[in-house]
Amino acid sequence: MSPVSLVLNIFWIALGGFWMAAGWVLAAVIMAITIIGLPWARASFSIAAYTLFPFGYMAVPRDMVTGRDDVGTGPLGLLGNIIWFVFAGWWLALGHLVTAVLLAVTIIGIPFAWAHIKLAGIALWPIGKAIVPAE
Repeated sequence: MSPVSLVLNIFWIALGGFWMAAGWVLAAVIMAITIIGLPWARASFSIAAYTLFPFGYMAVPRDMVTGRDDVGTGPLGLLGNIIWFVFAGWWLALGHLVTAVLLAVTIIGIPFAWAHIKLAGIALWPIGKAIVPAE
């Protein structure tokens, strides 16, 4: 991780990143308790780590990383994303959007607001995504 990414991630944690990562972990724990939700829990834990340290990483479709389709990038992934959206995605996206609006009020908060908006999109459809270094 570059020094700039490290500094941005430290500011990020102080400006709303921690509580949104906690929301992702809470969603993962609830999904894991249901046993049926284990695939969503795995994706949620992975994106919780990304939400805690978003600078220096990016989310891309998993088939771009592996070069082949899998369960999460096919029709079952679409079904999984629809189920995720109904039970958890909309409120995580709403949390990111509210935080983005609050941060966008200040000039310093605009880059962090933009990161929250990108995370809101991921919150709606997380299945089939991979977190990779931005290099």
